[in-house]
Parts: sequence; structure tokens; C-alpha cells
Amino acid sequence: MTPRAPSRPVGTITRGTTNPNRLRRMDRWIAATHGAELRRAADPVAVDLGYGAAPWTAVELLTRLRETAPRTRVVGVEIEPARVAAAKPYAREGLVFRHGGFEIPVPQRPLLVRAANVLRQYDEAEVAGVWERLCARLAPASGDSRGGLLVEGTCDEIGRRHVWVALGPEGPRTVTFAARLGSLERPSDLAERLPKALIHRNVPGEPVHSFLRDFDRAWAAAAPYASYGARQRWIRTARDLTADWPVVDGPSRWRQGEVTVAWGALAPRG
Repeated sequence: MTPRAPSRPVGTITRGTTNPNRLRRMDRWIAATHGAELRRAADPVAVDLGYGAAPWTAVELLTRLRETAPRTRVVGVEIEPARVAAAKPYAREGLVFRHGGFEIPVPQRPLLVRAANVLRQYDEAEVAGVWERLCARLAPASGDSRGGLLVEGTCDEIGRRHVWVALGPEGPRTVTFAARLGSLERPSDLAERLPKALIHRNVPGEPVHSFLRDFDRAWAAAAPYASYGARQRWIRTARDLTADWPVVDGPSRWRQGEVTVAWGALAPRG
């Protein structure tokens, strides 16, 4: 028996702050790492959860995903009815806007849910429950498909610094650190953009604190590469990190100012 949908959206209203091009780093990573799943699907649906006071991020997500998976449809979901009404004029073929929250008000299980800057206002204790609810709504794994992807994270106001967790139907998979390298003094500058699940764990004794410490040390050791540019220094730093941390990507992503690490290595203790 299909469970009855909640009578009202699940969640609380966010500040709604948004800017054009703010989520470009996250979108670029999604297209590169999840594009094949979207292309294989007959009717791939992606959800921009909590797009905010303006619909720019949903519009941009459609454009970017269709470059790699032309059949993708995007549903922008907002818990504030006035924001849904304001977004309606931007609807087009492949893009609709709906009132809702963590219950994800779409009839099919999406292949992608992107929730950027949504959980930052929640308590850390609430994160696991939200993740579990959202992962349960993802398309399940089957055959050679790993199923849907939830990407949840935080960025600054203009998208220069961003950290996100990627989760599948089974739970958390990876953590990605991404930055405009020219604006970065040291990798630990990204600490202020850690997702809610990690931001309060950046203290001695926690894995994410140790990782950022080692990230800074590798960055300092790679200082001679700065003469070739910040990108080459970042690539060398990422390569050195692989000696002690389960970095799961490679030079093609490092060149984009990214480093992705297995979730298990950074998961909070206790």
C-alpha cells in the first residue's frame, strides 16, 4: 500500500538567500559524476530542494544537466508558497515548481535531489533523520545503476567555497571540498562551509579536524608549486593527501578545484 502523503510540507522555511551562478561548482560536479546515471534513465527527474526566494538555481540546474543528459526534467521544490508563486513565470518545458519540503512532492523517485544551504539552520541532531527521509525517496539501485543521488551541502553567497556530502539510497558516500583557488589562503578556509553534519565536529579528536589539518600541511608543503599557479599547487596537495586519506577522485577533478574523500573517513565519532 502506498503511504499517504503528508497533509503539509515537512520542514521549516529557510532564509531563501540565493544568487545566480551560486551553485555552479556543485552542478559541475553532479554533471560529471552522475551524468551517466541521468543519461541511462528513460525519464530522469532531478529535484532542486529549497531553491529559495528566486528560482535561479533551478533554472541553471536544468541548463547544466541537459548539457550532459538532455532528457532530464527538474522540479523546483519550496516550502514557502509565495516563493513557488513567484517562480511560476520561469517554468518551461522540463522545469516546474511545486510547494513542498522533505517529503519531495513528485510522483516518481528522483534520480537526483540537490539540497544546497537548506540544513544549515537545523540542529545537527536533525540531520540524520532528514538524510534518511530524503534517501528513501531516491530512485533505488538496480542492475548496473547505483540509484539516485542526494547532494547536500553549504556554500558562500557567491559560490567561491563549497562543501557537500553525496548520498545514495544506502546512505552517505563522499564529501567534496570545492573552491575558487585564487580566493583561498589555505584549504581549512573551507571549514566555515562544512555541512551541518560536520561543521560542529571541526574540533580536535574528530576526523574532519584531522583531515583539514593534514590538508593545510600538504598545502604548505606544496608551496613551491605556487610559482606554476594555484591550480598546480592544489593538484600537488591533493596527490599528497592520497597517502593518508581515501581521496576518491583524481587529477581531472582536482583541476576544477575539488577534492572528494570517502565519507567513512570523515564521519563524526559518537
